[in-house]
Amino acid sequence: MKECRTGLFENGLIWFGAGVSIAEILTGTYLAPLGFQKGIAAILLGHLIGCVLLFLAGVIGGKVRQSAMETVKMSFGQNGCLFFAALNVLQLVGWTAIMIYDGALAADGILNLGRLIWCLVIGALILLWIVVGITNLGKLNVVAMTALFFLTLILCKVIFGDYQAASVLGDESMTFGAAVELSVAMPLSWLPLISDYTREAKAPVKASAISALVYGVVSCWMYMIGMGAAIYTGEYDISVIMVKAGLGVAGLLIVVFSTVTTTFLDAYSAGISSESLCSKIKGKPAAMVVAVLGTVGAMVYPMDNITDFLYLIGSVFAPMIAVQIADFFVLKRDVGKEKLYLPNLVVWLIGFILYRILMQMDIPVGNTLPDMVFTMLLCVIVGKLKMGKSIRI
Repeated sequence: MKECRTGLFENGLIWFGAGVSIAEILTGTYLAPLGFQKGIAAILLGHLIGCVLLFLAGVIGGKVRQSAMETVKMSFGQNGCLFFAALNVLQLVGWTAIMIYDGALAADGILNLGRLIWCLVIGALILLWIVVGITNLGKLNVVAMTALFFLTLILCKVIFGDYQAASVLGDESMTFGAAVELSVAMPLSWLPLISDYTREAKAPVKASAISALVYGVVSCWMYMIGMGAAIYTGEYDISVIMVKAGLGVAGLLIVVFSTVTTTFLDAYSAGISSESLCSKIKGKPAAMVVAVLGTVGAMVYPMDNITDFLYLIGSVFAPMIAVQIADFFVLKRDVGKEKLYLPNLVVWLIGFILYRILMQMDIPVGNTLPDMVFTMLLCVIVGKLKMGKSIRI
């Protein structure tokens, strides 16, 4: 067990950096058709649901001092962990590419050097963050987060202060339930990662609470900036807003450093998850490989709409964490020594299918919450009845 433990301030900084994200601002623009009041309500409700789950996931890893994917063994067994770890690495490579792509597009809209150049610049900075390491960022993170904080305040002033009237929006292209689900999606995407950081915390429960709270507040803020930009200015491209507002270098810094501080976490956790796949893999070199793959992917593939990607992540990891929550907090069960725990894998599969079915329905609270409640109840019932035994494969 590592002796170096992170404090509450360090955990707060990490998740502030995760929340300040161009991807979150862009997702916020999708909610503009609801209008401001309904949009705010959807953002708050969605983040409340997502961040409660984020807190619980963080507590699990923090309590047992294990990475996010290592905790999966406790519910699905060793081979079950490999399945989810592989899916997690794939989604994190995808996130790395998407974040670099979005950041490069926005940066190029402010300073036209070419998208490929900006992909390389952002990718190189992410590699620098990885080399410095999560426990050594210290003053570098403080400076970056302070700068981002003040720059986003300026951006808020530009959007909500300099524009007098809202554009005519409020059509039916976005339902309230769909908006809630898009708001849940971002904190949900961090569920397979948070334990990679809370496992190193001095006070894991408090660190999980601070992480979820800071991320939730900042993420809501980013969604509101995106939604406000679309409603008040009629623009859906945040780089255009920054150029029109004359932010120049300040806007460029927001784009580049928000992309780096968020995407670093994706690449770093992909490295940690890779360790679960093979004992010979080392986290930091694997994270560097993921950063390179993400950079190449961002340079080669167009990634303009990520809604389907967000829903895919939700359908995989929402029922997974639901099973973990039921096992850890209710059943207090650990099957980590088994090769494969089939009953929980079947419960997860039912939850996955149900999520995809619920996607076709318009539920006011979104489909993540009902899917997870059902999956947790099913897991508890199966556990109480002791249906099935662990299967050694």
